[in-house]
Amino acid sequence: MATAKLARLIDWLPPRRPPPPIDEVLWQAALADCPLARRLDRPRQMRLRLYAARFLKQKRFHPVDMQLGIRERLLIAMQACIPVLELGWKSLRDWQTVIVYPHHFRVHHDHHDRATGVVTQTDQIRAGEAWQRGPLVLSWQAVRDNLDNPWAGHNVVAHEIAHKLDMLDGTVDGLPILPKGLSRETWVDTFQQAYDGLHATLDAGLETAIDPYAATNPGEYFAVVSELHFSDPHLLAQVEPAVAAQLHAFYGPSPAP
Repeated sequence: MATAKLARLIDWLPPRRPPPPIDEVLWQAALADCPLARRLDRPRQMRLRLYAARFLKQKRFHPVDMQLGIRERLLIAMQACIPVLELGWKSLRDWQTVIVYPHHFRVHHDHHDRATGVVTQTDQIRAGEAWQRGPLVLSWQAVRDNLDNPWAGHNVVAHEIAHKLDMLDGTVDGLPILPKGLSRETWVDTFQQAYDGLHATLDAGLETAIDPYAATNPGEYFAVVSELHFSDPHLLAQVEPAVAAQLHAFYGPSPAP
């Protein structure tokens, strides 16, 4: 009985209105500012425009101590949507808020050591952060730097969206929900071997081509190499070709030159 009532209620509800299309002048200006989007092929660029419009309608922006105009919001939306062009819009579910600071921001963390019971408090300076079922937090300075230097190996929006994708199954472990055609076993083996190799290189006191921050945990490794997929895929393919191949299959081809 309850199911029938729910069905009738759903039938009565009006269909969701589509997001308003992005103004052509605004879209062209944003493309000029976003080399990642500008280098997409025509079909993916058209899909990006639809996704970005939906992002602007459904996500709530909260700038802190700054003004954030529609062009800046669109630039964030575009970069957030590029990683899910092949995965689909639903990959951006379970969160609604984007908090934007003008510069890098300070976060406070409590770490509880289960073995000793000791709680350690630390303050860290961040360019971005992603919360489980919570907001996406970004430094506009970092976003702007990445737009100005798109192929330098860093992209804070791609990094945090990778975390959001990783969180969809409830755990942050470097293993996102994989699309059909990608083997879970192959993914785990590939990333574990690369992650262990990075640790071995660092333990030997050697420099690494991949940012050492990737060795923090498997979730950070996935986010860091995701950045490279969009900002320096040639470096990633050179140092970790198997990881690069997995990310190519997961995200689609990188628009980087």
